[in-house]
Amino acid sequence: MNRPEKLDMHHNDKATLLERLIFNNRPVVIALCVVVSLFLFWQATQIRPSTSFEKMIPLQHPFIEQMLEHRDDLANLGNTVRISVEAVNGDIFDKDYMETLRQINDEVFYLPGVDRAGLKSLWSPSVRWSEVTEEGFSGGEVIPNTYDGSPDSLDTLRDNVLKSGQVGRLVANNFKSSIIDIPLLETFPDPQDPGTLTRLDYQKFSHQLEEKIRDKFQAQNPNVKIHIVGFAKKVGDLIDGLVMVAMFFGIALLITWALLYWFTWCIRSTIAVLITTLVAVVWQLGLMHAVGFGLDPYSMLVPFLIFAIGISHGVQKINGIALQSSDADNALTAARRTFRQLFLPGMIAILADAVGFITLLIIDIGVIRELAIGASIGVAVIVFTNLILLPVAISYVGISQKAIARSKKDAVCEHPFWRLLSNFASPKVAPVSIGLALLAFAGGLWYSQNLKIGDLDQGAPELRPDSRYNLDNRFMIGNYSTSSDVLVIMVKTAAERCSVHDTMAPIDELMWTMDNTPGVQSTISLVTVSKQVIKGMNEGSLKWETLSRNPDILNNSIARADGLYNANCSLAPVLVFLNDHKAETLERVTAAAKAFAEAHDRDGLQFLLAAGNAGIEAATNEVIKSAELTILILVYLCVAVMCLITFRSFAATLCIVLPLVLTSVLGNALMAFMGIGVKVATLPVVALGVGIGVDYGIYIYSRLESFLRAGLPLQEAYYETLRSTGKAVLFTGLCLAIGVCTWIFSAIKFQADMGLMLTFMLLWNMFGALWLLPALARFLIKPQKMAGKPGGSIFAH
Repeated sequence: MNRPEKLDMHHNDKATLLERLIFNNRPVVIALCVVVSLFLFWQATQIRPSTSFEKMIPLQHPFIEQMLEHRDDLANLGNTVRISVEAVNGDIFDKDYMETLRQINDEVFYLPGVDRAGLKSLWSPSVRWSEVTEEGFSGGEVIPNTYDGSPDSLDTLRDNVLKSGQVGRLVANNFKSSIIDIPLLETFPDPQDPGTLTRLDYQKFSHQLEEKIRDKFQAQNPNVKIHIVGFAKKVGDLIDGLVMVAMFFGIALLITWALLYWFTWCIRSTIAVLITTLVAVVWQLGLMHAVGFGLDPYSMLVPFLIFAIGISHGVQKINGIALQSSDADNALTAARRTFRQLFLPGMIAILADAVGFITLLIIDIGVIRELAIGASIGVAVIVFTNLILLPVAISYVGISQKAIARSKKDAVCEHPFWRLLSNFASPKVAPVSIGLALLAFAGGLWYSQNLKIGDLDQGAPELRPDSRYNLDNRFMIGNYSTSSDVLVIMVKTAAERCSVHDTMAPIDELMWTMDNTPGVQSTISLVTVSKQVIKGMNEGSLKWETLSRNPDILNNSIARADGLYNANCSLAPVLVFLNDHKAETLERVTAAAKAFAEAHDRDGLQFLLAAGNAGIEAATNEVIKSAELTILILVYLCVAVMCLITFRSFAATLCIVLPLVLTSVLGNALMAFMGIGVKVATLPVVALGVGIGVDYGIYIYSRLESFLRAGLPLQEAYYETLRSTGKAVLFTGLCLAIGVCTWIFSAIKFQADMGLMLTFMLLWNMFGALWLLPALARFLIKPQKMAGKPGGSIFAH
């Protein structure tokens, strides 16, 4: 009666040290996994949405280094939110509207994380008007202390706004709305404990804007409509999408459960695969929290990927155990045989997955690096959950007799479908397949030339075009002369030298150059103010709207250029307002600015790029562009080296890697066709697609090789491979694609884009492994030289 619990001596002799260590101590393995699962589940429950402005930008890029070095000298040019308060009926010169604007200004002032010194609206004392009179310059606050909402004070307000130069900036061109400009602090004193610094919670801040500003004041004054844009609002909306991600995860779980049961016809093994894969997800989330990471809008998709990879390996294990159960004495024997046969292929496939993720670490953007680390942790966890825990669990619960009987029947009966697919390895079909693959490769390579780096749309491409954020952004673009896309060129001089003619003349020339660059709306600098003041001092004559060579006049003329030079007059920002932040616009504008800087930089005068949200986008695009090809090369190089070490054959390596290359090329062509740019949200898909896709090729080739060494001709060996492993590969590809394709319906566009790309890559990698791998093997593999030889792959026993 004890025989079922132990293998006979013959099997023990074949068992590796690792196998004996695991299966001779199964209760200990189960107990350790339970203890670790409980601890990491507790850790996982504490993980929270978390992101920061600095994690979203390439900190080592020269643009960002310059921006951070001079951040204290750049007022309101970093992380800001803009609230536009629209008068639905009438214009802003209305008592009720102005009172609502004042209340919103006061409410925003006290929100945690707001840089109160830099807050700007019509109610801010720093927003002033000026004019030239017979007695010289006069001016004051746009809303004076005498304002009381009366018709006379509203008329005065209208005059002050027209004289302030804020039309098109803080006030809409049609006078139907005005803006509150809100600079944010990344860290600030905790309201509950002022001695402690706390980080800005973007989700919480976004909710406060909705609840305390938009909902509250639109309900209070029906004549007011509020529009909100800015990095913090965009990220808050993305984090809110976590709820939808959880819903899609649940849908994917149900779909996978149904398909797994249809595949196995065994409820026990279905539940075992799902539980061990969910354990992997829990471990991954728990470990992420343990090392100090949270969930940001990009890494929140990692649990999906870990679930997909876990299911992929789980299906292979269950399929192997079902095949072994047909002639094994018991479930333990079948589990041990399957472990012995599939642990190394599974390990190599998981290492290939990890390599794909680890290569993302070369990108100097915090969110991508955290995604890479989180995903690498996840695939490492799968080694324990799906390669070790799952076979041990199945050795206890076993496979149902119905599933075993079905497996026995499959092992002896002829399969027309697999027989049909085995023709891919035939001498007649293989050349046609290679020809079609070459045509697809050439066509994909040609069309992928249309692939762009960066954003291709206005607003926030991460969100749907009809999302509230993008509708608000469209309102801002349509009603104000200065867009929310600002590139800042920093003009650096010696102290007290920003106002001399030798500095201001090149700044004036820079503004002229940028104004005449396609994609630029307008430019502003201290030169703009200086010319206006000099014109004003000369009775408003347009012919005096130029720079004086008199240093006293220049010094006096910039006195009112608040925020356009720093305290010691050593840095003067030039604000370049752009039509949009599309990749082409940013590339064209930054190229013009770089060319100007190269031509005009000298000792004591430097033109430094770049700050502002458009400068950050431009830096990010440059990092993505330089890393894209490097990542592809590294991924394929690492995967190829691992396949070469595994199978000890260049031919085998080419058979596995070339279908992945075709998938990458066609994936780029699909992105170009769908209008999806290569950016922070989509670049990881390249590495993820290759990492996950290589699993199919490794599993198929490892079985094909074993049949070839048994002396079978290629087509027959491939037929046997399909009967044993092809079924699992086909099922896994379809199952994962169906689960991931649910993302396509997400309200978050970048998640939908990733869902579309991953669905395509999972299906095409599966198809490539089933279709192209045997065709390549027909030309690259020499079956007659492999027959009867025990060497070759490290999987040979």
